[in-house]
Amino acid sequence: MPRSAQAVPAAQDAGREFSFTTEDFDRVRKLIYDHAGISLAPGKRDMVYSRLARRLRAHGLTRFGDYLAFLKTAGPSEWQAFTNSLTTNLTSFFREAHHFPALAEHAKRVWEKERRPLTLWCAASSTGEEPYSMAMTMIEAFGSSTPPVHILATDVDTSVLAHAEAGVYGMERVEKLSPERLKRFFLKGAGGNAGVVKVRPELRDLVTFRRLNLLDTKWPVRGPFDAIFCRNVMIYFDKPTQLAILEKFAPLLPEGLLFVGHSESLFHAAHLFHSRGRTVYEWARHGTVPAIAGGRSA
Repeated sequence: MPRSAQAVPAAQDAGREFSFTTEDFDRVRKLIYDHAGISLAPGKRDMVYSRLARRLRAHGLTRFGDYLAFLKTAGPSEWQAFTNSLTTNLTSFFREAHHFPALAEHAKRVWEKERRPLTLWCAASSTGEEPYSMAMTMIEAFGSSTPPVHILATDVDTSVLAHAEAGVYGMERVEKLSPERLKRFFLKGAGGNAGVVKVRPELRDLVTFRRLNLLDTKWPVRGPFDAIFCRNVMIYFDKPTQLAILEKFAPLLPEGLLFVGHSESLFHAAHLFHSRGRTVYEWARHGTVPAIAGGRSA
């Protein structure tokens, strides 16, 4: 006789602070997919438990089923906390370093050709290391602390956006930067702020942070953009969701470049983007996506 559906969760809940059934896990997977487009793998059960357990403690609950029932009638702030808990924010300064010389070369080429301000978008800014790396690259490329560049940085997670806007990092986050970059772009804390650094105002001024969910029907941005960084994000979405996002990126990049993560491929979107090498893509102009009208702004 097969084991009942109730027997499995009971065994898996042994020793845990909160009751967390297989049905609860499946409901969480559906909710985060419907709300944020994130596809949680079946092996993420323990991660979901550990990250959402703090929400149960915050509300004095003992069962995940009770929390999920509460979530049905909760306001936007709890839904945001739910989403924040389940999003992964692994990042670092100049991660996937080969992209930044490519960005610098592209930016200088556009500037020399058109002599206009450039607009860049970091579509998954996390705690800010990526957009600030883009900003440092632009300052170095143009040899000026006020390069003709504006960077829009967005993320679905409000807590990491707040961290990014503050621009304050522990020394361990910047230890791989060269001494020259550390001195040029950061202020070192003293006294009660010893052990941390803060991005310099000229770096911070190049970046505007804004919350944006890539799964929203409409994005509060207008292009065109000269480059979009959307790295190590697509891996959390299924193929139809990826394609829907890429279809919205394409008309925002009539002459720009799309940078994606090292483990991400756009083979399924070959009608939209052509490879420029090493996870850098350009819009395939013969595709079916129409060009956009309007000015160059974010």
